[in-house]
Amino acid sequence: MVSTLNDTKRSAIGMQLASIKAIQELLISNEQTLIPEVSDAEVRERLQKMLEDDQKNLGVLDTVIVQYGNKEEPKKTVTEFVKKAKELVAGSELSLYEKVFQHELLKHQQAMSGIIVHKAAQKVGADVEAAIAPLNTVNFENRAHQEQLKGVLEVLGVRELTGKEADQGLWARVQDAVAAVTGVAGSVVTQTSDKSDMNVQDVIRLDHQKVNALFVEINKSTDPQKIQEYFGQLYKDLIVHAKAEEQVVYPAIRSFYGDEDTQELYDEQAEMAVLLDEIKGIDPAHSEFKTKVNQLKDIVMDHVRQEESTMFTAIRNNCSSDQSEQLASQFKAAKSGLQDQLKASLN
Repeated sequence: MVSTLNDTKRSAIGMQLASIKAIQELLISNEQTLIPEVSDAEVRERLQKMLEDDQKNLGVLDTVIVQYGNKEEPKKTVTEFVKKAKELVAGSELSLYEKVFQHELLKHQQAMSGIIVHKAAQKVGADVEAAIAPLNTVNFENRAHQEQLKGVLEVLGVRELTGKEADQGLWARVQDAVAAVTGVAGSVVTQTSDKSDMNVQDVIRLDHQKVNALFVEINKSTDPQKIQEYFGQLYKDLIVHAKAEEQVVYPAIRSFYGDEDTQELYDEQAEMAVLLDEIKGIDPAHSEFKTKVNQLKDIVMDHVRQEESTMFTAIRNNCSSDQSEQLASQFKAAKSGLQDQLKASLN
C-alpha cells in the first residue's frame, strides 16, 4: 500500500531549512542590536540595508519551507547556539569589531548552508529543486553581505587598534565585489520571482511547477521504492494545496470569477482527492499504478491550465497588488497549518 512516507533525505533537508531560518532570525536580531551601537553613518547605513534585506529574506525562507512541504524543527545544537549568540551580541564582553566579526562568520555559514541544501536537492529529486528555487537569491545576497561586512570589519578593526581611520579605498573594492554578486542574484530573482511579497498567482504557480516535477519523476522511475516516495510527496502536496485553495482562494474569487467557474474548480479537486486515495491502495510495482497516476495527471493539468489562464486573469483584473499579496500570505499560512495537521495524522 502506498503511504505518504517521510523519506529520510527529505526530512534531513527539512531540518536544514528550519536551521537556516533560525540563523536568519539570529542575523536579524544581531543587526537590530548592532545598528544603535555604530556611530559611523556609512557603516550604520550598510547594516540598516542588510537588516532590510534579511527581513525580506526571512519571508522568502518561509515561502520555501511551506513550498517544500516537509516541515521539521531546527537541530537542537542550532537552537542552543542561537540563544548563546544572542546573549553574546547583546552583552558587553565583545567589542563592536568582535561582534561584527561573529556576524560575518554567520553570514558565511548561512550562505554555505543554503548552497549545500541546493546541491542536496539535486540529488533527491526535481520536485525538491523546484520547491527551494527561491533560496538561490537568499544565498547570493548573503554572499554580497559577506563582502560588505569585510569592508566594515576593516574600518572597525583599524579604528579599534589604532584610533585612526582605515583607507577608505577599501569601500570601492567591496562595492565591486558586491556588484558582481548582486548582478548574478538579480538574474536569479527575475527567473524565480524571489521576493517576500509574492502575489497569490506566483505562489500557486510554484505549487504547480513542483507537482509537475513529481509527475515527471514518477513516470520516468522504474524503482518501486522511489515511485512510492514521489507519490507520497505528490499526495501530501496536492491534498494541502487543494484544501488551502478551498479555504482561502476560491471563496475570495467567487464574487468576480463566477459561481459556475468556481464550482468547477471545487469539483475537479474533489475528483483528484478520490483518485489520490484510490492510487494509495495500488502497489507501485503494478502497471495499473502509473496508468492511474497518468489519469490523475490529466485532471490536474486541466485544472492547472484553468487556474493559470482564466482564474489568474480574473485575479489580476479584480485585485490590487496589495490584495493579491495578502491573499498569498493567507494561502501560505493555510498551507502551513494544513501541513502540520497532515503530519500529525500520519505519525
